[in-house]
Amino acid sequence: MKPFILLMVAGVLVGGTAFAAGMLKPGDPFPVWELPNQTDAMVSSKEFSGKTYLLWFYPKAMTSGCTAEGCALRDNYSGFEKAGVQVVGVSFDDPKDNAEFIAKNKFPFPLLSDTKRTLAVEVGAADSPSRLAARRISYLVGPDGKVLTAYADVTPSKHASEVLADIQRLSAAK
Repeated sequence: MKPFILLMVAGVLVGGTAFAAGMLKPGDPFPVWELPNQTDAMVSSKEFSGKTYLLWFYPKAMTSGCTAEGCALRDNYSGFEKAGVQVVGVSFDDPKDNAEFIAKNKFPFPLLSDTKRTLAVEVGAADSPSRLAARRISYLVGPDGKVLTAYADVTPSKHASEVLADIQRLSAAK
């Protein structure tokens, strides 16, 4: 029995390592993408060319952690606007569920549907298209389309302030 338990623990540790390795790193080009938003209109990375944006992956609309993260981003949205940073959420939810999530929480930013998990697999938010929910990760992408900061360990209620602090730090370094 004990060897089985040890193997289970080892499997979890290896899985965590694989997740970190699958994420993009600062300086990496962010993949080109096109996904439907909450109104089913297609949104493309080309629309963000020359702009800085935060792409935050969340596991499931209307769940407590995702709501806390979305509301923290909403409550700090003016800071993102002042910094010239667009905020965009991505999940595996369909556009209708994302529209309901926006309406219920008054989010001022779009939510995109990666139902085929294509982008999620490319950037480490999923290890395969069969994954049920996106990993809670984010990327701050610069105007040149390259990753400025990658967030692998997101605390939903603190993520917005963490990103804003990084934006300030990156601006000061210029």
